[in-house]
Amino acid sequence: MVDVLLGLQWGDEGKGKIVDYFAPKYDIIARFQGGPNAGHTLYVNGQKMVLHQIPSGIFHQHIINIIGNGVVLDPVTLKRECDAVAAYGIDVRKNLFISQRTNLIVPSHRALDKASELQKGDAKIGSTLKGIGPAYMDKTGRNALRVGDILSPSFDTQYKELRAKHQTLLNNFNFTEDISASEKEFFEAIEFLRTLNIINCEYFINKSLAEGKKVLAEGAQGSMLDVDFGTFPFVTSSNTISAGVCTGLGVSPKQINEVLGVTKAYCTRVGGGPFPTELNDATGEELRKIGSEFGATTGRPRRCGWIDLVALKFACMINGVTQLIMTKADVLDSFDTLNVCTAYKINGQEHTEVPFQMSGVDIEPVLKSFSGWKIDTTGIKDAASLPGTMTNYIDFINNYVGAPVKYVSNGPGREQIVAI
Repeated sequence: MVDVLLGLQWGDEGKGKIVDYFAPKYDIIARFQGGPNAGHTLYVNGQKMVLHQIPSGIFHQHIINIIGNGVVLDPVTLKRECDAVAAYGIDVRKNLFISQRTNLIVPSHRALDKASELQKGDAKIGSTLKGIGPAYMDKTGRNALRVGDILSPSFDTQYKELRAKHQTLLNNFNFTEDISASEKEFFEAIEFLRTLNIINCEYFINKSLAEGKKVLAEGAQGSMLDVDFGTFPFVTSSNTISAGVCTGLGVSPKQINEVLGVTKAYCTRVGGGPFPTELNDATGEELRKIGSEFGATTGRPRRCGWIDLVALKFACMINGVTQLIMTKADVLDSFDTLNVCTAYKINGQEHTEVPFQMSGVDIEPVLKSFSGWKIDTTGIKDAASLPGTMTNYIDFINNYVGAPVKYVSNGPGREQIVAI
């Protein structure tokens, strides 16, 4: 049985905490796509911990954590994270496993990412410059180095060949920054990576499933950043939706059971791209301030707005969401009035479908207003104690998107979650 937990907006939905909350129910937590541009925030013993590559079940020693083949892996970032996790007494050599088919991010990928973004000027997409896009381009272009390659005696030769290809591209960009300085750290990280558990993941995970083990597939970014179904071209370079689990881990569709979709009680977005419900006013600034809406990876301030039910219903549909988890509901505690977007007005006509192309389209959100609950909900432990105005808000979302909200997160702590 494989359950899937993923984001339904533009990322930053608080998936790390939710994975950590559900982790004890599973034997394996597996990342199936994305790279170090995704920051999953956890609170361990009251201390904030941001994971970029390691699955969010790492702090549970009895759980196996897998980095699947659909991920692009930066060895330098991984080593830093492993060192940080080790400070909490966790031995990653015992419960972290990496697919030999996982593609590597090399120093020249970062350089290509930066060179490409600089060339775009005002048309840049807001890349985190982590080398994600170029790494996935090498994967589809069949040039990539994979984790299994580091065990080969010819790895250094393979690396030099790939670096030479990248240098030609960098010359075309007139990009002159020297990447050799970062190669020392890269090869030190490769040596560390060789000491970890490198596995034939598709056999490992299917054998585990045959033995009755429970797997939670952990998504990165969000559904509206999916390379096919997101707000193209302002998207990431992988399939962030539930279909990506099969190709990102090597499991068949018949193994997928529950699809747990995570949504904030409002919306945020980092970087460029369309955002129909964005609030460029005092309300948006208040959401940002109360919600501490700054990127876990980049530190960039997040754009904030009301929840977009048109996009949320679309994400629930393409993912086959069976349960919704609403995070940061407590951020709305102090607002007198709340709004939700129920339709898009485009050229004077209302639409309830996400258009093929949202970029460059003038979309006016059609809003429905709700009364705020105006009480501190952070200490609430059970659904019966939630204010009626909050349950009205939740019920409307349930009915609109066609998937039930089963959990509400009302604070950053691991225990601050209410089952509905």
